[in-house]
Amino acid sequence: MADTYEDPAIQAKFDQYGTNYRWLVTVAGLTGAVSMILSATIVNVAVPSIMGAYGIGQDVAQWAATAFLATMVASQLLNSWVVRAVGQRTAYTMTLIIFFAGAFVCTFSPNIDVLIIGRMMQGFSAGIIQPLVLATMVAVFPKNKRGFAVGVYGLGVTMAPSFGPLVGGITIDLLSWRYAFLMPLPLVVFAFVGGLMFMPSKKFERRLPPFDWWGFGLICVSLVLIMRAIGNGHRWGWGSDLTLLTAIAGIIAFLLFIYSQLKSKSPLLDPTLFLDPKFAAAMAIGFAFGAGNFATNYAIPVFVQTVQYFSPTQSGMILVPAGLFLFMLIPLSGRLADSVPPHIPITTGCIIFATATYLISFSDVNTTFWTIAGLTIMSRAALGLVMPNLGGAAMRSISAEKLNAAAGAYNFIRQSGGAFGVNITASLIEYRTANHADWLTTTQTSSNDLTRDFLDQVRDLLQAGGLNDIAQEWGAVDYLGQTIYAQARTFGFQDTFVIISVAFIIAIIPAMILARSSRKP
Repeated sequence: MADTYEDPAIQAKFDQYGTNYRWLVTVAGLTGAVSMILSATIVNVAVPSIMGAYGIGQDVAQWAATAFLATMVASQLLNSWVVRAVGQRTAYTMTLIIFFAGAFVCTFSPNIDVLIIGRMMQGFSAGIIQPLVLATMVAVFPKNKRGFAVGVYGLGVTMAPSFGPLVGGITIDLLSWRYAFLMPLPLVVFAFVGGLMFMPSKKFERRLPPFDWWGFGLICVSLVLIMRAIGNGHRWGWGSDLTLLTAIAGIIAFLLFIYSQLKSKSPLLDPTLFLDPKFAAAMAIGFAFGAGNFATNYAIPVFVQTVQYFSPTQSGMILVPAGLFLFMLIPLSGRLADSVPPHIPITTGCIIFATATYLISFSDVNTTFWTIAGLTIMSRAALGLVMPNLGGAAMRSISAEKLNAAAGAYNFIRQSGGAFGVNITASLIEYRTANHADWLTTTQTSSNDLTRDFLDQVRDLLQAGGLNDIAQEWGAVDYLGQTIYAQARTFGFQDTFVIISVAFIIAIIPAMILARSSRKP
């Protein structure tokens, strides 16, 4: 007997294409989602090139990644309203067009501000499409196979972040960093055609569905202001009036958002969910792992390019083994979730991730490719243990009528962690680098025998090259400055990885709360 579906648009598609329809729409939708996840990480290997092209620091260039993630987080809250307003097909195809246009804005951007606008266009599209595709895939599979549909979606979006930097690296080496933004576009065109053919559609209604625009505006303002304070604190001064006022305004906007959600009849994010200690603990861990995952995906390619002078292709390759390992681990971890209390793999994952990032902190210019790749595999093993178990642990404590709201909150918190993770990591690298550079500079005095010997050796090399005394002196001092900054940047990255490790040690606390609440009858 053929399956019947409550949504008449989906039923019409099955009547038209038969049982193969679920795979046709799955391939079309998953192609669009994967293309956007590729774009989210493809820019990480381009950060050093963007710095050189625009003459900016890493703390400014990181907005090419952060703007995408922050806009994606905010637009996820719009997804449900957009689908109800115009239907899956129109929402899917229109956001693909916006993403396509954003790619060209990034490619031809004359400055970093225009590049950020293009990345925001792409992030907006990604926030709409990812939950839309997942919901569509779940809807077209029978109820007894919806777990399988979620697994197929999960495998696709798990692999994409690891291959994004590789695709970007190859493109930069062969062409230019600008062309990296165009690489996902063939997938986008394929997804657009597939969306026109296979995505369910609906008739336009004269009256748009209600939406909490006030709450949405507040959370957008809050995200922008807080991230702006974090991202610019190093340049503005962490104690400056501008930094403090921006941060305080962002916090006030967030508090007003919480208040508006408590009063709203249809909240974007239900604050009462967090009154459950098990759910709140799971959200804290989800935020931490979202931050750690995106932060290391960002920091490792930048580290190996700016400290170890890897090529963009080599820096992209370093994440591929970890992605393949995670791909193989997730099915095993999913089965583990059904037989082991969730707090055990979650706590184990926190410890493994903290250990991996701590060991990465010892990396310097002499660390081998496979050492860093191996430690990255170790961190992704932790991710594979935590994520399948964390979602289940969060949802088990929630009543049936609030499951959709809880799923939305979980996804929002995890992706918010990713946006803040990249933002904070980039700022920490610059802040710690500057501190180490200042300290190292104060040690370079005439009484420092090592400094005098270093300058003498450089002068001798320059003299052998035929330079006069003045050029020798300036050249030696300039090279000393470059050496100091290179060492300071290494120390800055090392400090940042240690801080990430400490954050995951702290994440064990909510894991213990989760364990305690799980033992309660």
